[in-house]
Amino acid sequence: MPDDTATPDYRDTLFLPQTDFPMRAGLPKKEPEILARWREMKLYERLREDAKGQPTFTLHDGPPYANGHLHMGHALNKVLKDIVVRSRQMSGFDAPYVPGWDCHGLPIEWQVEKAFKERGRTKAEVPSSEFRTACRDYAREWVGIQSEEFRRLGIEGDWGDPYTTMAFSSEAAIVAEFLRFAEKGQVYRGSKPVMWSPVEQTALAEAEIEYHEHTSTTIWVRFGFRDAPEGLEDAKVVIWTTTPWTIPGNRAVAYGPTLSYGLYEVEKVRDDLGFEPWTKAGDKLLLADALAEDVREAGFIEQWRRVRDVPTALLKDATLDHPLKGFADAYGFAVPLLTGDHVTDEAGTGFVHTAPSHGQEDYFCWLEHGLPLSDVPYTVDETGTYTDEAPGFTGEQVFVTSGKKTGRDGGANKAVIAALMERGALFARGRLAHSYPHSWRSKAPVLFRNTPQWFIPLGAIGEGGLRDRALKAVTETRFFPASGQKRIRAMVEGRPDWLVSRQRAWGVPITLFVDQDGKPLIDPRVNARVLKAIRERGADAWFDTPKEAFLGDAHDASAYEKVEDILDVWFDSGSTHAFVLEARKSLSWPADLYLEGSDQHRGWFQSSLLESCGTRGRAPYNAVLTHGFVLDGQGRKMSKSLGNVILPEEITQKYGADILRIWAASADSAEDMRISDEIVGSAVDAYRKMRNSLRYMLAALDGYDESEALPHAKLPGLERYVLHRLDAVEAQVREAYEGFDFKAAWRALSDFCAQDLSAFYFDVRKDSLYCDAKDDPVRRAARGTMSRLFENVIRWLAPICPFTAEEAFLVRHPEEAEAGSVHLQRFLVPDPAWRDDELAERWERIRTVRRVVNGALEVARREKKIGASLEAAVMVTVEDPQTRAALGHQDIATLFIVSDAALSDGPAPAGAFRLDEAEGVAVSLDTAKGEKCARCWRVLEDVAPPSHLCGRCHGVVSP
Repeated sequence: MPDDTATPDYRDTLFLPQTDFPMRAGLPKKEPEILARWREMKLYERLREDAKGQPTFTLHDGPPYANGHLHMGHALNKVLKDIVVRSRQMSGFDAPYVPGWDCHGLPIEWQVEKAFKERGRTKAEVPSSEFRTACRDYAREWVGIQSEEFRRLGIEGDWGDPYTTMAFSSEAAIVAEFLRFAEKGQVYRGSKPVMWSPVEQTALAEAEIEYHEHTSTTIWVRFGFRDAPEGLEDAKVVIWTTTPWTIPGNRAVAYGPTLSYGLYEVEKVRDDLGFEPWTKAGDKLLLADALAEDVREAGFIEQWRRVRDVPTALLKDATLDHPLKGFADAYGFAVPLLTGDHVTDEAGTGFVHTAPSHGQEDYFCWLEHGLPLSDVPYTVDETGTYTDEAPGFTGEQVFVTSGKKTGRDGGANKAVIAALMERGALFARGRLAHSYPHSWRSKAPVLFRNTPQWFIPLGAIGEGGLRDRALKAVTETRFFPASGQKRIRAMVEGRPDWLVSRQRAWGVPITLFVDQDGKPLIDPRVNARVLKAIRERGADAWFDTPKEAFLGDAHDASAYEKVEDILDVWFDSGSTHAFVLEARKSLSWPADLYLEGSDQHRGWFQSSLLESCGTRGRAPYNAVLTHGFVLDGQGRKMSKSLGNVILPEEITQKYGADILRIWAASADSAEDMRISDEIVGSAVDAYRKMRNSLRYMLAALDGYDESEALPHAKLPGLERYVLHRLDAVEAQVREAYEGFDFKAAWRALSDFCAQDLSAFYFDVRKDSLYCDAKDDPVRRAARGTMSRLFENVIRWLAPICPFTAEEAFLVRHPEEAEAGSVHLQRFLVPDPAWRDDELAERWERIRTVRRVVNGALEVARREKKIGASLEAAVMVTVEDPQTRAALGHQDIATLFIVSDAALSDGPAPAGAFRLDEAEGVAVSLDTAKGEKCARCWRVLEDVAPPSHLCGRCHGVVSP
């Protein structure tokens, strides 16, 4: 006989979820398949066609160098740009993205020079046209490599037609922009000290400088009076410098007109040193009082006395002898004492050695006193080697420029110090570790060198010049974060005239002819011939074409010099708005957004600002967004020497690009961002939770048809509350995307999926989805709500995780498999009826009580009183009548996922579970009475053999 007590198997009667969306993502394998599909369906072209007629949103891509594989900074930047573009497209804009590359400049030139050396040819042995062709080929190769690496990150754009600064049309446009300045008289050739790299043998702009610790030899030098004020005949003026090699270029000494100075007489020097100091008893020294003690210690003076005050009025028109006087005939000139507002008593001696060849402040101090520019010497050449204008030192080098000792001190400092000692002018010397400018390319120290260069004048503040126009444009631009405005404003206010010339081979030429006086020729006919040639043959046309062909019959070629310098690459990239935004019909000028790292306040943001304000009177952008740098997990800069470099390729190969994109979106991009295995692991966990939410919805919607959906008015309160939350989160996500707050967008999305959906709504409705009758109103309501949830969530996710969003979208919509994409969708507009603040307030009360119940269940499980929550019966004591009323309208056992639940207004039993956050709520727990339903697993008193089903399940199984 059959055993009537055996429990039947009801699994086939359950509506268990099913989906082809796997739990394990397998992104490293899946993502390339999706990329191939996007290429095949020409997704970018489809996006443009789909958005025709929509308002445009233009993000202008700042060009990275076409040089080397991508690093994490590249990945971060391009991912953030892609999130902006995708979110704007899904918000209803036509948001094209045209990637670009900066193809000129030293990084490329150096690599090509290195390649020639490896083949046994120096740069000097390579014809310039062959060298430039090699640079062009090198850049073209890396454009192709980087293009594929960017695409692997899910960056969608016009990869078939990017812009490059080396395209002939681009080079012609850059020349045209420069000539617009020249035609307005806004270009001049000047001889002034500029930051110069002796290793790279070119002038450098401020944006090409970075500061590293450097140990310099410091010296204190005595200058004797030539034309001494009364009472100072035997006194010596003492200066201090960290650049002894600049002493041959000394032409003046500056003092602070408001500082307090005194005359000090040495009475005794230290005799415990083991050597004899360079100062002696009886020496008289003129010093700033605030720095006198520092000088005394440096000179090993044991005892001295302050003889008298020295009013600064006494120093006016006084002259000194050069400290190298007598070392060579050329140093016999008088050295004037000059007032200088830049002189302080914070360090040194209160007197500043002034070498106008080697410092901006020195140069301007010299000119402001009406002294002749012709007296400013050219003491070092392009390699940092002394010229004949540094008599006695010709051939000595400031820094070593090749070999293993590149960047270290050459022989210049040693030779100058020896000469000062010989002349009795050295007072003291020492060593100082300090922050010193280095070239960001060669990493070698730079120097200030007087050399003829081409400049674009900015003008003083208030004169209506380029500086004023740029500052006005800054105030009219939105900055994210807002502090960027103050930062770039300070830089523009304080920067010198724009140095636009470089002495290299690979770049856009300065297409000027100058007469014997150095005055540039401005002739529209000549310029037209130059532009035509460059459009047809590129920059080589300028270098390879005889000047007669450009000058024509109207000008005597022998009277003009063809400029051989090239333009600063920042002028190249600063002009991109002209030949990208203005030249492409799909884009708009000005750009809606420029987005780069925070270092571009002094780089691309600023060069674009100055170029556009000079030629068009305003900034080429409406808004500027900056992000920080990528550091390792300990906050250190990544470097090969530290072994802490993490490459984008490593993450995509191991985890997938969507993981890297979550990292980029979830961190505070306004600050420096850290990355490590542990931090990536957090992104993996966040992704897994998100994927599980998507999978749950897809599984729950197996076989779903929109005809199942119920009208909003007929939905249970829980579904109406969830849709209210959907509406609220939609507003948060949209606002975050619109404000470029990627972290807020990701947090709103992930918190909604994890807390509102997975931990609450899905948990509560799982029983109904699995166990209720197929056409039960609650189940239908849940499935209809799941459909709405999925369609919104998948669109919110698409800008951040484009691969996963695409995969899930196509599983949900197999009819789109041939030519559809989630990226062709728009963000959905919630039904206004979903917003119900009063309903939401009631459900927030309910959720608070539910947290207390969950806490009580967790304690019971930990103490082994129950296993699953359905084994429990709970008594919930709620003191607040409004909360109790909200609960009274619900099936609270289903809400709490227990088999039995009762509501009480108290008092609560002793020992009832409470949470501090839920005042007036207590939960007591017992095991549920009855038997376990073989189908839904609730423990109920109406369950009995032979069916072992509860009443609800019996009705479903045997309708």
